[in-house]
Amino acid sequence: MLKHLLFLFFLIILTFNNSGSLGSNPENTNATDVYHLLNLSAYGLPDNVFKLALKGFGNLEACGKLQNTSILTIIDFSQSSKNKRMYVIDLPGKKLLYNTYVAHGRNTGEEFATSFSNESGTHKSSLGFYTTCNSTQKSGVGLSLILYGIEKGFNDNAQKREIIMHGADYATEDFIAKHGKLGRSFGCPSLPPDLIKPVSETIKGGTCLFIYYPDENYIHHSGLLNTDQQL
Repeated sequence: MLKHLLFLFFLIILTFNNSGSLGSNPENTNATDVYHLLNLSAYGLPDNVFKLALKGFGNLEACGKLQNTSILTIIDFSQSSKNKRMYVIDLPGKKLLYNTYVAHGRNTGEEFATSFSNESGTHKSSLGFYTTCNSTQKSGVGLSLILYGIEKGFNDNAQKREIIMHGADYATEDFIAKHGKLGRSFGCPSLPPDLIKPVSETIKGGTCLFIYYPDENYIHHSGLLNTDQQL
């Protein structure tokens, strides 16, 4: 009888402890607390951007489009390219795994990103939510991470355009020191060469990537940020 009571007590304690985890809804209080726990504001990530990322993340999870719901990656293109504006966050572990430089497309802007496109040949970055696929070797850029654009009209041509995450010498602190800003890609979110392998290994396999800019057309028409609209 005592063993049964102890087992029941253990189950109650375990259930109570688990109720404090992120669970299946990343928009709950504990998920939002991650922002303050990790002091993400000190790393330059605005609270409203984090909340938008969580909203889309939650809708992607609800739709069953994420294979890995532990990792959330945010690229904040409202910031200067001189800033470390990419954030890889372990939500259940409540850890900021990477905070690094990331380049935008050459026709998206100079130091600051201003213009975005989903069309081939524009050499512009695309906004919105992506899921990550697997790593591969691409001619000219080496190890790369394939990205799948989720949002119709905003980034669903990503694979057709060969928008990938790859390493680039123009996405480094040394380049900023010489030129006053990062270089630019053909639309790919390019990282420092020494980080492409560890970052791609961390976020590959069906995690969520959110590329943000305060574009009113995107904010008001994104199917993942406006739940009454379909993807």
